[in-house]
Amino acid sequence: MVIKNVSLETVCGVTSKLPEHQHMEVAFAGKSNVGKSSLINVLMNRKSLARTSSKPGKTQTINFYNINNNLYFVDLPGYGYANVNEELKASWGKMMERYLQKSNMLRIVFLLLDIRHNPGANDKLMYEWIVNNGFQPVIIATKLDKINRSQVKKHIQAIRLGLHTIEHTPIFPFSAQTKQGKEEIWKFIDEMLEVFAADIEQSTLQ
Repeated sequence: MVIKNVSLETVCGVTSKLPEHQHMEVAFAGKSNVGKSSLINVLMNRKSLARTSSKPGKTQTINFYNINNNLYFVDLPGYGYANVNEELKASWGKMMERYLQKSNMLRIVFLLLDIRHNPGANDKLMYEWIVNNGFQPVIIATKLDKINRSQVKKHIQAIRLGLHTIEHTPIFPFSAQTKQGKEEIWKFIDEMLEVFAADIEQSTLQ
């Protein structure tokens, strides 16, 4: 996709009403220090629209980025290392669950993991939670530039085994530094956009 215009259109807190529109949504979930904002910025061809921070847990809302008035990237709150109290963490969980269950336009949920490490307890819980909410998570293994190329297959297999992924689950290795993996991720999104458009067209004919 050629990025022509991007904007942070809607920010939803715990009590906010979810936006209503007719465009496909792509959600991004991941541990607080996994590089989620960096990935989103790379995909949007922007340096700092999605807010990055050295302090984990900065994303405390659900942020909707409008891409070309044709698609939304949805940045979900990070989990795992956020230095916040349990009550606030629980409210974030309810907020994300409401989004996963209520959004009619959500078609892809990307789950980000650090390729250097085996999935942790929080990663496994998030994977299972997304599945239980009716979605098949697509994995993005971040920080690819931090390991040797010869080690990639081994680490990808460790992620599959650690998460007990559904058969044929895509796993995209990605580096925010080198941009490796960007084209593959966009190809997947574009293919899903075509399916989404066909579904919408079919529904209007019925």
